[in-house]
Amino acid sequence: MKKRVLIMGAAGRDFHDFNVVFRDDESVQVVGFTATQIPDIEGRAYPPELAGDLYPDGIPIHSEDDLESVIRQEDVDEVVFSYSDVSHNYVMHRASRVVAAGADFRLIGTNRMLVDSCKPVVAVNAVRTGVGKSQTTRRVAEVLQGMGKSVVVVRHPMPYGDLARQAVQRFAEYDDLQRHDCTIEEREEYEPHIDRGIIVYAGVDYEAILREAEKEADVVLWDGGNNDMPFYRPDVHIVLVDPHRAGHEMRYHPGEANLRRADVALINKVDTATPEGVDQVRASIRDVNPDADVIEAASPLFVKDPNEIRGKRVLVVEDGPTLTHGEMSFGAGVVVARKYGAAELIDPRPFVVGTIAETFEQYPGIGNLVPAMGYSERQVKDLETTINRSEAELVITATPIDLTRLIDIEAPSVRVRYELQEIGAPTLEDVLGERLG
Repeated sequence: MKKRVLIMGAAGRDFHDFNVVFRDDESVQVVGFTATQIPDIEGRAYPPELAGDLYPDGIPIHSEDDLESVIRQEDVDEVVFSYSDVSHNYVMHRASRVVAAGADFRLIGTNRMLVDSCKPVVAVNAVRTGVGKSQTTRRVAEVLQGMGKSVVVVRHPMPYGDLARQAVQRFAEYDDLQRHDCTIEEREEYEPHIDRGIIVYAGVDYEAILREAEKEADVVLWDGGNNDMPFYRPDVHIVLVDPHRAGHEMRYHPGEANLRRADVALINKVDTATPEGVDQVRASIRDVNPDADVIEAASPLFVKDPNEIRGKRVLVVEDGPTLTHGEMSFGAGVVVARKYGAAELIDPRPFVVGTIAETFEQYPGIGNLVPAMGYSERQVKDLETTINRSEAELVITATPIDLTRLIDIEAPSVRVRYELQEIGAPTLEDVLGERLG
């Protein structure tokens, strides 16, 4: 009798765990995935081209809302939890639902799911979404290039389209983004690397992706998503902690696991956090990983002309995942608006439409700003309509990409940029030079 397994996910780690742990295991029958966090994933299937010879019809993807009914209907023996940036409470509530429905509950350990590379791997991860992985990854790439290394970035998965076509994706220029029908979320992560001439790989089948990336790289740079763990076994594992959310490093999954495995713990935003917050995250690092190198850093914000902001009624548009399951009520755009004297931060709620209105209903803790959600063409259009209905005197965009390339913003707009700057010693150059030679 084959063990019947259901995998809980969000179109990312769940597919990776299946590929590396279950795909070729004849003692197991994966009867389905459940999906949450990402719109419009459920109701589709993990395609047979990726599922392998044991699954000629593919694998169905259900809504997580139907968890108990799927366990009963499919006579599930074991449920595997495979997604990220959720509280420990959240994980155990799901475990309670699974156990009450009669199945076992499981988390996949790192020894099972980490893929080994023939090239050195540097991984950048975090304890929460929105800590500053993107600018840290850019800074790490800069340091590695300064060491004479050719760098290829492999980005944590965001496969929201045709999964079979997205199995292995390579991005070297802007035309590649268009060719792969990239969402706003994907563009936010890929464009800044492309701007710097760095090749990016992403997709669904991450062992196949690694084998392609190895052909072009001296060093593979894992660019993590949410607070998920890397998919590749790192030679240097850099994990960011956030003093603005002190304590979260010990209360969220799998962020705590990242912190416990880190070679380098990077405390970001020390210039804007309270001393108490910095002290608390330092204490957490000492408690669970005293051997980690500790780096302090800031992420200073830049706008071309701050005077454009003063005295204006502004609408702020921020990175979507940071504000939704990342649970931040403000971001770089709000900080800039307040710093440079905006007269008012417009509450977007009276103006939201369609899927953006649904986002506010699902995440009521969002502040006076708009999350840049763009998982589909419809959502991008709803974002554009919401922004333009606000009648703002100025729109402040604080996403990693230039939104005006994708949507028509009728009001004047300014873009916020941010980069990582280490403070004091050690620096990333110090630790990478020592660990990679």
